[in-house]
Amino acid sequence: MQILERYLVRKEHPRRDKRICTIGGPIYDVKRRRRRRGEMPLPSEVSRLFCRCGSNLLLLFLLSASAEIRLAAAPPVHVWEKQEVTLTSTQTWANPYTDVVVWVDLEGPNFRKKIYGFWDGERTFRVRFLASAPGEWTWESGSNPADPGLSGQHGKFNAVAWSEEEKNENPLRRGFLRATANRHAIEQADGTPFFVIGDTWYSAGTNRFLWKDDNQEHALGPEAGFKDYVRYRKAQGYNAVLIIAAFPAWATDGYPVELFMDNPERTCVRSAWTEYGTKSAKNMENEGGRPFFFPGKVPGFEKVFPDVDRINPAYFHYLDRKIDYLNEQGFIPFVEVARRDTGQVWKKYHSWPDSYARYIQYVWSRYQANNMVFSPIHFDIDQDTIPASDYNAAIKMVMTKFGPPPYGTLLTANSNPSSLVNFGDDSWVTLHQMGNEREHDWYWYLTEIYQSPYHQPALNGEPYYAGYKDEFGLGDGGYKYGADGGSERDNRFVRSSMYGSFLSGGFAGHIYGSEGIWGADIEPASPVKMWDAFQWRSGAEMQHLRTFAFSIGRRFQDLVPDANLVSPNKTHVTLGYEGWAFSARTPDKKIFLVYFEKGCPRSQIRGALPLANYQARWFDPRAGTWTVAGNGSVQSDSTGIITLPDFPADLDWALRLEYTGSP
Repeated sequence: MQILERYLVRKEHPRRDKRICTIGGPIYDVKRRRRRRGEMPLPSEVSRLFCRCGSNLLLLFLLSASAEIRLAAAPPVHVWEKQEVTLTSTQTWANPYTDVVVWVDLEGPNFRKKIYGFWDGERTFRVRFLASAPGEWTWESGSNPADPGLSGQHGKFNAVAWSEEEKNENPLRRGFLRATANRHAIEQADGTPFFVIGDTWYSAGTNRFLWKDDNQEHALGPEAGFKDYVRYRKAQGYNAVLIIAAFPAWATDGYPVELFMDNPERTCVRSAWTEYGTKSAKNMENEGGRPFFFPGKVPGFEKVFPDVDRINPAYFHYLDRKIDYLNEQGFIPFVEVARRDTGQVWKKYHSWPDSYARYIQYVWSRYQANNMVFSPIHFDIDQDTIPASDYNAAIKMVMTKFGPPPYGTLLTANSNPSSLVNFGDDSWVTLHQMGNEREHDWYWYLTEIYQSPYHQPALNGEPYYAGYKDEFGLGDGGYKYGADGGSERDNRFVRSSMYGSFLSGGFAGHIYGSEGIWGADIEPASPVKMWDAFQWRSGAEMQHLRTFAFSIGRRFQDLVPDANLVSPNKTHVTLGYEGWAFSARTPDKKIFLVYFEKGCPRSQIRGALPLANYQARWFDPRAGTWTVAGNGSVQSDSTGIITLPDFPADLDWALRLEYTGSP
């Protein structure tokens, strides 16, 4: 009987509230997965036991097996739904993170790939994958070095499609994001157009966004948790958040915010954000601790910068549940593996690019079956870091050794002034970004991406942040060109970033950011508390950008950005958010979308079809509503120029012109 219990046991997995079946080594998550029936041979010890003990024991075993099969009868596996195989090594490794590679060879309809897994603590390894199409799928595990517990396990499952009702409940069930055919916008796997409305929660993986197991709702304030913020933004139409997976050297540890080695290169150990009320860095741990183990290898800073070749899976367990919850609520996490201030000591004291490439692959394999966007580096500025070419070397190593993410997950990077400038034309990037250069003169970098011969979809990932000050980071009193958070002037500056970036070529969507939120400021001494900034009106107005884009259906994905279609379109003030206009037009010249910052004069549109009528509608970006422009119709002259009616008021406005025919 003891031998039977060894091979037939139901147990609670310590990492999550799911039923787990263990038979002879591999663990299958039976909540989502059916065990292959009749194809798993009995262990030899059990077979010998049957011979010795006769029919009574056989009957007992069959009853137990019947119960096991009933337990394993999970709900159907759906396409685009994360599956997980858990493997247990028979060996003990000195450092499983660096010493072992695991995978499954996965086959299904029009799919045959090697899906890599990751070490998850002790002798446990996991491989996460999904079915991208309905039908039968099979998998078989492997490892290097070979290990009986990791290699040669196999299984199969049948995947079914989601119903339309189920897709409407969670739009992410339509599949992963991909570039449109023209590579200027994004859509889901089933062809449904997708427009990112995102927020900047860099610290979401830490305790700064507190996880609460229950679903009790809390008002935004000190008691609010991660789920409360997700609910709040979901109600405002958001569908994405930006997260940095780990801040290895950041803690309120008594050391200064910025740490540099006393050597000729002044090697950066960390360049962190300040924990308000102290002179040290923000705490970036979670319930699982820090992302890597200490002591580190950096001489003199062994307690500050960890050993990044010894990862702490417990930290990522707590990030897992937040990523899963975001997907369940219809959000796409943009996950960047690390911030650029880790680069110099990582390269100097660890094997580069091997060590960093391993970490990239760890994060990607851990979340490859989540619907998300990956970034190998948060490269918001090229200071206190290594050159972009060094990060390119690590990314190239990942691509060469493991290949790109198996389900085509889009690859991006927060990059100043743009990922095109930093990583090149024909790079690994499949979703470009510009960012951390905020004023309206910088939106042009999105147009440059659009016009690149190797163009990819693009968005502004770090625009003007509502109430932006960053006094500690920028010094000298902080940012000079912004406004007080929550004021109408501040709201206008945020709208300039939204509409100006979109019409400059950011057809993938837009990312919102705010003082208090980007740094997850929850300290009593914080000048702006995170929960207060969440309630600023500018955040709620983000949803109107999507309304404006989809007012012409999916044709917004065909727009061509060209600010010079508006005349005049700018003042001499480059570092500002007033007096400039932005526009885009469909190639057939039948649709124009235009945005005017406050302070623009009455303008004209050029490049229209000659002697043509256009329906004209003003769009109020404060309320997301439409009104008739003039008498509702404008006409182009013989050269294709349209004189526009006066603005409804001395504010910022958007405009839509749609061709209705010839006079």
